[in-house]
Amino acid sequence: MRMPQQYGGRSGGGLGGLLRSRLGLLLIAAVGLFIYWQMNQKQVPFSGRRQLNTVPLKEEVQLGQQSYLQILNQEQGQGHEVLCADTRCTGTEAELTSKVREIGARLQSAAIELEQELVQKGYQFTPVADKFDWTYYVVDSSTPNAFCLPGGYVAVYTGILDITGNYDGHVAMDDLDDPDKLAVVMGHEIGHALAHHGAERMSQAKVVQMGQLAVGVGMGDMDVAQQRAIMQAFGIAAQGSMLKFSREHETEADKIGLDLLVRACYDPREAPELWKRMAEIGGGAHPPEWMSTHPASETRAENFRKWMPDAIATYEAHCGPLP
Repeated sequence: MRMPQQYGGRSGGGLGGLLRSRLGLLLIAAVGLFIYWQMNQKQVPFSGRRQLNTVPLKEEVQLGQQSYLQILNQEQGQGHEVLCADTRCTGTEAELTSKVREIGARLQSAAIELEQELVQKGYQFTPVADKFDWTYYVVDSSTPNAFCLPGGYVAVYTGILDITGNYDGHVAMDDLDDPDKLAVVMGHEIGHALAHHGAERMSQAKVVQMGQLAVGVGMGDMDVAQQRAIMQAFGIAAQGSMLKFSREHETEADKIGLDLLVRACYDPREAPELWKRMAEIGGGAHPPEWMSTHPASETRAENFRKWMPDAIATYEAHCGPLP
């Protein structure tokens, strides 16, 4: 006697039905993304943290150079002069640019030294500081800003010089008489490039796009209102995750910058003092830390105080006693 079929006779039953279902598609996508994430993890030797990085170094540096030229051209187009961008470089322009490049040269030498120390300690990574095309320009703009793009492309805006200088409300050459606080800022920005934070953000954005595509496929038969609600929830979750990584990047760059600072013989005690000033900008009105891409200025100042004993010990080992 033929037994009646009990398995597979109904559409969508059993494992095959699960795999064809919306949940099955999402599970497969989640597993695939997890495997992709794990296979592309690399260690940040400066902190020991694992990071997602799928961008080849050559491509990362090329993108850094392209972005640098684009940003400087945009600044010039908006009337913000890039000092010493042509052969006419004299007077204050030359002095400002020379001072920034002097600080940069000391920090990049410290970066090469720090990477070699880590190699000698057995960290498995590719040193980049001795391969970067280190470039420094000053942008005449009131914006308090500085950045370092992959490849060692650095820009310092004149708007930050009073904050790192004598803090009297206007920018002048005497703001560079004591360069330690500016070195804190530049060391932090260089730390981003050394830790490949730009490549990590691009890699994370790629994973988010892949996740969005998977969610979109998995909810293809839902009505428009349901799709909109789910995609909105996915976007909020992804944004929260990216904000967390951004704050991690800032803290990591702060620590790398401090390690460079002391090897370049700049006073590490100026770091928490700088962030006390930063907290005062805008009357101290800042979004809650969990909603921000950066840790609160007070948090950063406290981190520097926590790191200070080791920083002072390293400074004195390299540079002699602090005054």
